[in-house]
Amino acid sequence: MINDQETNRPTVDTRSPSYSDDNDRVINLLNDLIAVCKDGQSGFEQAAEGVERADLKTLFREFAYRRSQFSGELQTLVQTLGGDPEEAGSLTGALHRGWMNVKSVVTGRDEAAILNECERGEDSAKNAYEEIQENDLPGYVREVIQAQYAEVVTAHDKIRNLRDAANNRSTTAASNR
Repeated sequence: MINDQETNRPTVDTRSPSYSDDNDRVINLLNDLIAVCKDGQSGFEQAAEGVERADLKTLFREFAYRRSQFSGELQTLVQTLGGDPEEAGSLTGALHRGWMNVKSVVTGRDEAAILNECERGEDSAKNAYEEIQENDLPGYVREVIQAQYAEVVTAHDKIRNLRDAANNRSTTAASNR
């Protein structure tokens, strides 16, 4: 039989302070990565608007969609950890997107310049994913991060190859004049 003193005892959080600190640290790391994904989504959407080729428009829109999905997955992880997920991109990302937009207008929607900016943005995303993986993360969080990172690397490499091909076309066209 339970005595009355035990039933009136307040609930005590038996987790150590380090658990709470660690949980908050993981939430902050994930929120930073959400901002990176949101930045990538917006950047790819702008890139799709800045190119003429239908295949590049489609590719950029696919990458934007995947970054949106990544953000959603990361937001769910933050909620699972008891945090409030990030809803927007970063100031740095907004500045990058703005520069890309200006450059695409100034350069007359130059495909190579837009691809160069996308590759630069993907360099930042790769670095962010690599940095978060250097931390101690719960296994289920690490699995999501690693799967997303693999896709970011694939996207980066595809964009780099497209950029190099566009730069080669520009160089060849210039030398044939």
